Formats: sequence, C-alpha cells, structure tokens
Amino acid sequence: MTEGARVTGEPCWLIRAREVQAIAQTGLAFSRDPYDRERYEALRRIAASMMAAGVDAEPAALLATFQAEQGYATPKIDVRGAVFDDEDRLLLVRETADDGRWTLPGGWADVNQTASECVVREIQEESGYTARALKLALLHDRARQGHQPAGLFSIYKLFFVCALTGGAARGSLETSAVGFFAEHAIPADLSTSRTLPHQIARLFAHHRDPSLPTEFD
Repeated sequence: MTEGARVTGEPCWLIRAREVQAIAQTGLAFSRDPYDRERYEALRRIAASMMAAGVDAEPAALLATFQAEQGYATPKIDVRGAVFDDEDRLLLVRETADDGRWTLPGGWADVNQTASECVVREIQEESGYTARALKLALLHDRARQGHQPAGLFSIYKLFFVCALTGGAARGSLETSAVGFFAEHAIPADLSTSRTLPHQIARLFAHHRDPSLPTEFD
C-alpha cells in the first residue's frame, strides 16, 4: 500500500494511475526529444488503461480526456461558498446533474478571476443570491477528505464563509432547488462528491467564530 492510499483510503491503482498520468503530461509539456515523447505517450496510454480497468470504462475515452490536459500537471481547483442568513442558516442548492442532491453552491474556478470572485459568481449563478466572500475557512485535498466517488484528477477544494448581500432564490440550469437550513436540519441527501457533513460542521464553526484559522489538507 502506498503512502497516499494509507492517508486517503483510495485504491492503490487509482493513486498510481493519477501519478503515471501526471508524469506523462508533464513530460510531454517539457520534452522535445521524439523518443522521450513516445515514452511519455506510452505512459499516458498505460494510465488510461489502468483507470479504465478500475472504473469499467473505455480506455479510448479516458485517453482522450488525458490528452486534453496540457502543460505541467497540477491539481484542479473547486470553490464552494458557505452563505449564512440572519438566522444563522446555511444556503444549499440541489444539483440537477449527476446525483441530484444538496450541496454548497460552487464549481470549478475560472481563469482571470480570483478564487473569491469565482465563488461569488457561482453563488449567484446557482442560487440567485448575491454574496461577499469573508474568509477562506477550509482548503481541502478532495481525496483526503473522503469524497465519493473518487475522481480521475487531484483536486483542491476551497470553502469560503460568505455574507449574504442580496438577491432572491432562483434555480438555474445546474440547480433545481435553493434553500437555507439550520445546522440541525441539514438534508441527509448531500452530494458527497461536492460537500461532506464534516465540512459543513466546520463551516458553521467558522461562522460562529470568525477568528478560527484556515484549516487545510
């Protein structure tokens, strides 16, 4: 068992496949030797085959996904906003895609925007509410927190505590429902690929005590 598997609980094949893909992607980004590039291309095919065997997918489809990744391999960034109202209730949205469960509003960070700008935009797009980012409360490695299902890529998740500034509940193409929930009334059907119960608990703690330091890893 690798160190990563001991820490995250993820299967060794998944951790190794990610590592092989990252080596191949970075190698292709910097190598100019044609023979080395052939070797890195072979490594990428091996990573796709490993992933495909583990998730029962087509190797060609995963290879195309990996080929779309260019440059030095780094973790992807997901931002989530914890917006609280005057009654200390937390804003959640119900996703229309994937599992159709409740989660904190958020998504992938966009280029040419700061992380806080991204989370404010995601909140408005998915819920109809406007907000202001107050604090980066959690910076979590997705794999180490127990999110399911496991992802193909390494992902950092940034959770911001936010102040409600206006707007009104409105669904979107990505969300079918919007609501504020007290801590004791958080829906049981959370989208665990996006938000976990212990993360919500920590965000309530940061809302109650803004002096708490940012939590990471």
